[in-house]
Amino acid sequence: MARAVPDWESRIGRRLRLRDLHILSTVVQWSSMAKAASHLAMSQPAVSEAIASLEAALGVRLLDRTPRGVEPTLYASALLKRGLVVFDELRQGIKEIEFLADPTVGEVRIRCNESLAAGFVPEVIDQFSRKYPRALVHVDVGPLATQEFRELRERTVDLSLGRTFKPVADDEIDAEVLFQDDYFVVAGSRSPWARRRKIALADLLDEPWILGPPNTVFASLIAQAFRAQGLELPRARVTSVPGAIRTQLVATGRFLTIMAGSMLRHNAERWDLKALPIALDGLSFPFAIFKLKHRTASPVVQKFVEHLRAAAKSIAAPA
Repeated sequence: MARAVPDWESRIGRRLRLRDLHILSTVVQWSSMAKAASHLAMSQPAVSEAIASLEAALGVRLLDRTPRGVEPTLYASALLKRGLVVFDELRQGIKEIEFLADPTVGEVRIRCNESLAAGFVPEVIDQFSRKYPRALVHVDVGPLATQEFRELRERTVDLSLGRTFKPVADDEIDAEVLFQDDYFVVAGSRSPWARRRKIALADLLDEPWILGPPNTVFASLIAQAFRAQGLELPRARVTSVPGAIRTQLVATGRFLTIMAGSMLRHNAERWDLKALPIALDGLSFPFAIFKLKHRTASPVVQKFVEHLRAAAKSIAAPA
């Protein structure tokens, strides 16, 4: 006898409600029905009823009770993963309606690393906010070197901005390269090295250097650039400092550092910085916008991307 095939479309349409999905997500977030009920301003029986309704609609158990609280079963995890996409698309739809009603409002959430936050990104935001003064731009600063794009996958940001140290081999991520970002040895204008026309990298090994944190992809690439000239990486005097602190220290004329051209371009005049006439083999990387494929971008995010492209055209290597 043939087994009956469940009418999933009918079941979803009649019994799977967005409200119940939201309640399930909140229970999983708080690991407790009582805490979720308090957060949602609902009674605990109402929360339990919503979970039971979902379990009945799907025919599977969604939560396990443990000494640490409630935990999602593999079925709940699968449902919430897809539910995240559903809620995100609904949010994007609401934003698009808001934008169509008033094209000067909306929200753009981006993630970039610290050097971009200290140079290229503020210029883009400045130009964008002049044209769309009622739009909100939220910037999350953090490393992108691992290229895991967790924030994009979790849809907590719309765009990630950064340099690619290797090709992105990920079917879910779209990388749009905007320009090639070269790196330079940089000194303050008060440094005696800033007045020299001919300098070898070997001449600078005993100088006080500011370098990034060790044991990173970028640190290994810098070490390779030194080894390409038969040199070991110099001992750093300062490591792993924010971009603003690094530029101020270099501006004193005492320190040297390695800086991306996009950052130098926006800070050279302000801080009296100068790129020294030294070639760094292999230290040039594509700068890209990273987006989640098959995700609908709101109109205001699309406008921000247009501003990124326009600003990228003006990027040129410092003299």
